[in-house]
Amino acid sequence: MTEVSRLVEEGKLRTTLTERLSPINAANLKQAHTLLETGKARGKVVLERF
Repeated sequence: MTEVSRLVEEGKLRTTLTERLSPINAANLKQAHTLLETGKARGKVVLERF
C-alpha cells in the first residue's frame, strides 16, 4: 500500500475515482444511484461521511 500511495502521489498511477458525494444521506444515495442507473457515471462514485 505504501508503494501504491507513492505512485499515486507521483502521478504515475491514477485512481478511477471521479465523483464524491458527501454526506451519506438519502439525497446523495439517490444521486449516486441515478448516475449509475443512467450509465452516465465514469469511474468510481463514492458516498462518504455519515
